[in-house]
Amino acid sequence: MRTRSALLATGVTLALVTGGAVDASAAGPAPVPPPAVAVADTTPAIVSAANAFLATLTAAQKTAVQYAWTNTAQKQKWSNLPQGLYTRSGLMWGNLTTPQQNAWLAVMQATLSPEGYQRVRQEWRADDFLTSGGGLLYGQKYYWIALIGSPSATTPWQWQWGGHHVTVNATVSGTEVALYPSFIGAQPGSYTDAGVAVKPLGDIWTSAYTLVSSLTTAQKAQAVRGSTYIDLLYGPGQDARAPIYEGVPGSSLTAAQKATLLTLIGKYGNLVNAEDAASRLAEVQATLDQTYFAWYGPTTSTGAAYFRVTGPRVIIEYSPQAMGGTAANHIHGIYRDPENDYGAAIS
Repeated sequence: MRTRSALLATGVTLALVTGGAVDASAAGPAPVPPPAVAVADTTPAIVSAANAFLATLTAAQKTAVQYAWTNTAQKQKWSNLPQGLYTRSGLMWGNLTTPQQNAWLAVMQATLSPEGYQRVRQEWRADDFLTSGGGLLYGQKYYWIALIGSPSATTPWQWQWGGHHVTVNATVSGTEVALYPSFIGAQPGSYTDAGVAVKPLGDIWTSAYTLVSSLTTAQKAQAVRGSTYIDLLYGPGQDARAPIYEGVPGSSLTAAQKATLLTLIGKYGNLVNAEDAASRLAEVQATLDQTYFAWYGPTTSTGAAYFRVTGPRVIIEYSPQAMGGTAANHIHGIYRDPENDYGAAIS
């Protein structure tokens, strides 16, 4: 069991984990670390859920879904392309029984935060609103599951789940969980489901727009790199690409702007359960001055702009796409850790 006082350096980070507010309008003395709050190790619950899922499978299904931990090719076998343009391995969601599907959802719930689980489910659900045709297949049933290594509370293993526009690669090693690289996108970017308006990435865009709108003229001259959005630089197949540090650095931001940047990063850092989100956000904050925010596109609220956060411990991309209609309604996104993709730093 860990304590947050050991993981969290400042009150700003604690606010990102708990959703609390921070008055960062002016610099002041370093905040006193918060009192210790015990955070239980989530690994046993993840391992238990994964083994319960395996127990629902037939012998043939177990063979199809399980890969050796040393199988680097399978770890890197993920894409945002739809069924018909990319061949995945493992078990396809649509071929599982309802009890098997429910058992897998329990794995995701044990690994992710409630916020993260909801975001991923909303991204996934969006695919049902696309129309298959021309050999391209869309919908929730065309998502795939793979387990790389054996579920364990001590030795590293990875669960991989994904399809068109959303993929989660979760490496579990001892008490640590790493969700990098993961593809965080959506098409459509907004839809109505059972009478409820849904925008899976709407709060992410709002946080990024809040940050760019807060920049001074001089800061925008650093941050804004082009007049139109660009494609992902760190998407599928780009594992070896080195970080490109461009934009406005954290060291040039005011305390309030740094808090806004941390809120934006927290949208991704809080995908994982609270225990691992705490340590994750502490890692990012420790190098926040060396973390850059870059923007491509209009600095208006249209949603048709690309942004990137690049630091020693984080890469985030948000990229509108023209294909299929309005660019702001078709988003590609990536979440990486240059030091810890596929759990490199913990396994």
